[in-house]
Amino acid sequence: MITSLNNWQAVKAPDQDTLTGRYVVLERLCPSRHAAKLFQSYEGQDFVWDYLPYGPFHSAAAYHRWVSDMADKSDPYFYAIKSAETQDYLGVASYLRIDPNMGTIEVGHINFSPVLQKTPAATEAIYLMMKWAFENGYRRFEWKCDSRNIPSRRAAQRYGLSFEGIFRQAAIVKGRNRDTAWYAAIDAEWSALQEAFDTWLRPENFGTDGRQKEKLGNLTRLVLVQTDPALG
Repeated sequence: MITSLNNWQAVKAPDQDTLTGRYVVLERLCPSRHAAKLFQSYEGQDFVWDYLPYGPFHSAAAYHRWVSDMADKSDPYFYAIKSAETQDYLGVASYLRIDPNMGTIEVGHINFSPVLQKTPAATEAIYLMMKWAFENGYRRFEWKCDSRNIPSRRAAQRYGLSFEGIFRQAAIVKGRNRDTAWYAAIDAEWSALQEAFDTWLRPENFGTDGRQKEKLGNLTRLVLVQTDPALG
């Protein structure tokens, strides 16, 4: 069946300076406000750069230059991620491959400091970006990563993004071949995904020890069109 899109109209490019949640606030990346604090959150943790095409940065000045290069770009469109509890800046993420005419957008350049990783705040950061995209009319929300990056592949599936395959020899990154794993969610799936995220992010889903009671992956599993065979 061919789906008619005769009434389709292009959507707007990302323009929101702040995305606010319960656990995090995403702020448009700014060198003077964010670079030094982000560098401190990554310092001594070189492994967080393993699958990114840049870094690690071994001086605050070098990282500041990189942030300055990225901050004014419209694609990628970067956010700094701030903990609502501690007010610390703990990571970045961006929109990229933004195509308002086709209604497609990708989340990437994700770099969470160890303090942010595997926390409700980390999950909410991605949720807020997905929420903005679908609420502003995007049809497709993509996630791509190095096929060797199993934690990233698990995260994509946990967030309810369906596995769409491996693009072999897609790039050369830091002198290594990169096969790229593709995942995506589409607008028809957003209502169910939003309900899953909202349920999981509620404070009552976490015990006094901070442990989750219900797993997000259990809530998003039924939305997946295809699971990633590499994850078992």
